[in-house]
Amino acid sequence: MADNKSTFLNRDLSWLSFNQRVLMEAADKSVPLYSRISFLSIFSSNLDEFFRVRMPSIFALTSIPSKKVSIRDEYPKNLVQLVQTEVQKHLEEFGSILKNQIIPELRFNNICLYYNEPIRKEHLESSREYFLSKVLSFLQPIILGKDNQSTIFLENNALYFIIDFESSDLPDKHQYGLLNIPSANLPRFSEHAMLGDDHYILFLDDVIRENLQEVFPGFTLHGAWSVKLTRDAEMNIEDEFIGDISEKIEKQLIKREAGNATRLLYDETMPEEVKNFIQNYLVLRNEEMLAGGRYHNLKDLGSLPNPLKGKLSYPSWPSIAHPGFDNHHSIFESISESEKMLHLPYHTYNYILRFFNEAAIDPTVKEIYITLYRVAADSHIVNALISAAKNGKKVTVFVELKARFDEANNIKWSKRMKAAGIKIINSIPGLKVHAKVALIKKEDGKDWKYFSFMGTGNFNETTGRFYTDHAMLTSNKEMGIELMWLFDYLQSRKQPNDYMKIPFRHLLVSQFNMIKRFEKLIDREIKNAKKGKPAGIIIKLNNLQERAMIEKLYDASRAGVKVQLIVRSICALAPGISGLSENITVTRIVDRYLEHARVFVFHNNGNPKYYMGSADWMNRNLHSRVEVIFPIYDTTMGEELNQILQLQLNDNRKAVYVNAELNNERILNNKPALAAQEAIYEMVNRKSTY
Repeated sequence: MADNKSTFLNRDLSWLSFNQRVLMEAADKSVPLYSRISFLSIFSSNLDEFFRVRMPSIFALTSIPSKKVSIRDEYPKNLVQLVQTEVQKHLEEFGSILKNQIIPELRFNNICLYYNEPIRKEHLESSREYFLSKVLSFLQPIILGKDNQSTIFLENNALYFIIDFESSDLPDKHQYGLLNIPSANLPRFSEHAMLGDDHYILFLDDVIRENLQEVFPGFTLHGAWSVKLTRDAEMNIEDEFIGDISEKIEKQLIKREAGNATRLLYDETMPEEVKNFIQNYLVLRNEEMLAGGRYHNLKDLGSLPNPLKGKLSYPSWPSIAHPGFDNHHSIFESISESEKMLHLPYHTYNYILRFFNEAAIDPTVKEIYITLYRVAADSHIVNALISAAKNGKKVTVFVELKARFDEANNIKWSKRMKAAGIKIINSIPGLKVHAKVALIKKEDGKDWKYFSFMGTGNFNETTGRFYTDHAMLTSNKEMGIELMWLFDYLQSRKQPNDYMKIPFRHLLVSQFNMIKRFEKLIDREIKNAKKGKPAGIIIKLNNLQERAMIEKLYDASRAGVKVQLIVRSICALAPGISGLSENITVTRIVDRYLEHARVFVFHNNGNPKYYMGSADWMNRNLHSRVEVIFPIYDTTMGEELNQILQLQLNDNRKAVYVNAELNNERILNNKPALAAQEAIYEMVNRKSTY
């Protein structure tokens, strides 16, 4: 897949490799059973998003003639086929794990999930009662004919049955029907009476199957096969300086659910004539048809009832206190004493909530600034900002309304904050603001004190429970002033060129100085390596795809710099190629928490430079977003961050190496077993008692 002439791996195939790594966790018998089921749910949810977000681009870019070599390299004509072959392989693996491992192990634990099998006579009556009392009112059967073909609309990722039936009362005795499976209105699973020690669980699909005759009385039913249509999730929003962008987005949100089809997932046992009928009826291309199992939307496995309650899942890790905060009455006193770093979700998220809650009531706090990208549905942080505004403080909030799949939630909060007197800044034309920063200005006599929050993750206490991130809270005045410059830029709506003279000395800000600073840091390692000095780079990202930065890492490798990458999902860099990248390794970690932090370490001849922030190395992050990367100057904090990275680089249980063929290679060595997330939790816990 990769050689010296083709040094960039396809981003979509790379992402599918990450999703296959999720499947590996579902198949790992050392993982508790219900946690393995959660990984099946995550895999399914990820794949749905892939077909909503990426497949439209793949279809478009492989069908449009292009003379640009870069486009043809990244989107070869056979990419659709390569993607579909890989997806089909993963779906088969998914089905095998579910049928041959998960379901038998559930039954070993006295949990019987009906799966492609007849319902026992002991449960027929209870399933019929559930159907008649709870399910029937949500069903909407439709006969599919030429007269209504133009009006039939399958909702995005909703479940349906295609029914084959006949009736002597119909002009055309043989007919096809469409019946919704109302999983958006009802639980996907229902529990039924125990038999002995065994608990029994039914899919909603099977409850309906068993009682189809109630929906089609007098008809002869020949079969029912489940289908699911996935639609394009992209929104076309014009970037204009005039008009209310929130209104534009609200209109586009309605259109999104009616986007073009990207996949019809159908039961592989569906007869050919039925498949051909539904394909023609919905006007779908061959490449939009994908065979699957009897059940779709298996992301719903995440809600599979567990009659054994807490058993069969990972034991919880209680969140950990940070002694540096708890030794002070005020969080601002603590930050004034020294910078503080949080490792989430190991540390409790409460300190971040306190940062805003205390600011809301502190009479010396006069101004609050924050960027919001994805916030919780019931956000304590936003409520604190509203309280601050009502307490007479100047509160300025940049809300990124173009955060995919969070647009509606962000619009809702924007309206509530604006009504409370908060100054709301919405999306900048041509840019997304992805930075995770906040600034609090406190009166200090005739001067100001600046308290800055800068992190790698969103201001979201919900995802803060299962995303691994880092955050720094500092009273460094120079950094605070630079954040103030950034907020001035966000409010001005002037284009970046008008602000290029801003001398960011500490912060690396995309659109201003980020790329040049990263290049300079890499070049210094190259220079040191060529002089025979120690040189090394450690970078942890979610995604690595931007070609110029990959080329710089290739340059570093050729110069003899040891480059260690920890990349969770997309990685277009091909490691381990002689003469190009033999000094580069790529590690991928999948465990109970989602690895989300972005960290950068440059050896600097024994005086390492540490940075963290919001930016992946993707085209979008470096060229069309506002991102903030910030330095870690405190040597103790830097050493602590390095300890975490070394645990991750030495993980031989939950980490894999990713090779140039995009395979996930288990790490086999004679070292003691080490799972980084568990080890980090233990490390943070030990430090909490210092």
